[in-house]
Amino acid sequence: MDIISVLQLFGGVGLFLFGMNLMGSYLKKLAGSGLAKMLEKLTTSKKKGVGNIKGWCLGTGVTAIIQSSAATTMMLLGFVNAGIMQIGQAIPVVLGANVGSTVTAQILRLGDLGSGNIILELLKPSALASVLIGMGAFIHMFTKDKKLKNISGILLGLGILFYGMNAMEKVFEPLSSSAKFRSFFTSFENPLVGILVGLVITAIIQSSSASVGILQALSATGTITYATAVPIIIGQNIGKCMTIILGSIGANKKAKRVALSYLIFNIIGALLFTVIIYAVYYTVGIPGFSHVVNRGNIANIHLGFNLITSMLLLPFSEKLSEVTGKLTHDSGENDQNSEFNRLDERLLITPYVALEQCQQLIVKMAEKVTDNFRLAKSLIDRYDDSVFEKLEENEAFIDKCETSLSGYIIHIDRKKLSADEKRLVLEILNSIGDIERLGDHMVDIAYASRDKHEEDVSFSEAGAEELEKISEAVIYTMENAMESFTENDTSKAYRVEPLCKIVEKMKELIKAQHIERLQMGECSIQGGVILLDIISAYERIAAHSQNIALHVIKRTSGDNDFDEMHGHLGDIHSEEYKAMYEYYEKKYIEPVREFKNIESGKEV
Repeated sequence: MDIISVLQLFGGVGLFLFGMNLMGSYLKKLAGSGLAKMLEKLTTSKKKGVGNIKGWCLGTGVTAIIQSSAATTMMLLGFVNAGIMQIGQAIPVVLGANVGSTVTAQILRLGDLGSGNIILELLKPSALASVLIGMGAFIHMFTKDKKLKNISGILLGLGILFYGMNAMEKVFEPLSSSAKFRSFFTSFENPLVGILVGLVITAIIQSSSASVGILQALSATGTITYATAVPIIIGQNIGKCMTIILGSIGANKKAKRVALSYLIFNIIGALLFTVIIYAVYYTVGIPGFSHVVNRGNIANIHLGFNLITSMLLLPFSEKLSEVTGKLTHDSGENDQNSEFNRLDERLLITPYVALEQCQQLIVKMAEKVTDNFRLAKSLIDRYDDSVFEKLEENEAFIDKCETSLSGYIIHIDRKKLSADEKRLVLEILNSIGDIERLGDHMVDIAYASRDKHEEDVSFSEAGAEELEKISEAVIYTMENAMESFTENDTSKAYRVEPLCKIVEKMKELIKAQHIERLQMGECSIQGGVILLDIISAYERIAAHSQNIALHVIKRTSGDNDFDEMHGHLGDIHSEEYKAMYEYYEKKYIEPVREFKNIESGKEV
């Protein structure tokens, strides 16, 4: 083999790998987010056995479509790392993924079709490659339909894959008469050598489908026997674990257990087949083991290895899960930062799932904000250092959520999202800053409460009552905004604007009544400063709550021109708005007026 042949072989392998990746990529686009949704939601059942079978079938089906067990397992790593799936759910899918990965070899066996019939000749990769690329290119150039473009990508990928296969076969063809070449491949009949070669080649190119395809191309030389092919295929199934092992670096222990289960599965399968086959071969012998194989025979060996091993190990999925738990010292308990595992980079290959995980983390963020409001409010009347520390711990979590979400969501590929999901991305990006600011103002209240405690300040009875009433209005405003965001409830969003106006009016009313009490000597200047700091924080909490509700309205209305800075949640002149405003005015403002005698009808 001269330098030209080596370059041609290099090009053939490159075309094969590119074609396979291109085909898999467009198959995923054509299938949409449905594949990830199936993996996420359809791997459970009340009966463990049924759930395992469902998971196995899904793993097989999804991998057959996307043409990569590594891609499927990487998705599983992301799901488990983010807490979407449990280890017990993932392992059956891993077992099925190995079976699904054998589809490429089955497609390539078309090269073994007989000659003499025009239809059979056209189905051969050598002829089919040109047809597929021609059709794919024509569709891609003359259509704007997204679905048809995806189909054209699949055709182009398959055609390029076949071209790569043909290029490799042409390089290997002259070697069929070479005694040195035959002698070289005879050495692979040693099981240890053959397994090692299959392992190393697959680990380097990180695709068992590609390495099996290369072996099928070599079979055209007539030098590959069963004795050569079997150990190489066994090694290939161990070598393909390299991608998953590398992908698990940086993941949590649960995700590492998925990668470890994938490795154990393939090692057990390799040991099982090696021991059985060669125990028989070196004792009673295996008829035909020295016979030459073709593409179809190699495809069948590859399928048989993965199918038999996965079916044998499927009933032991739970045991395999326990073994990986012991090996990784995973107790099953969540660590302190487990919530941030939701934002796993592996999930970016399934954008809808990544977006869903952002929403789940925002729900946790909202819960901490609501919790902090109650903690901050409790500190006003009864200061406690332990409560203050808990509030600061929650605030640190809220800040980290804001930073992590902002950095993660911008990497989600919006091209793969629906129109509503794209609007949701904008809503989240616009809202997380407001949610984080809510937390900041609660910290302001906590510091004001600490100052009140350290300076031994007391509020007047009227001031304390006013503060209690405005806090009721503010928490109701904030809860409606947060629930409208987390529950996608527009009815709650529409309540926020009139409530926000009520809080603004309450603030001015309380300030006016405080000044009057100050003039009458009923409260202290220090107490007044702290009171005003708290009600100012309350007003800002209501204002940020209104911003969040505005983002919800913009998304749910689908109006991209809606002005969030100057727009209104609803028609402020409508009877519905006026009725809500009057109701909240009676509920919150009228009681505040009663805390201090103010002239009826006086402007405040």
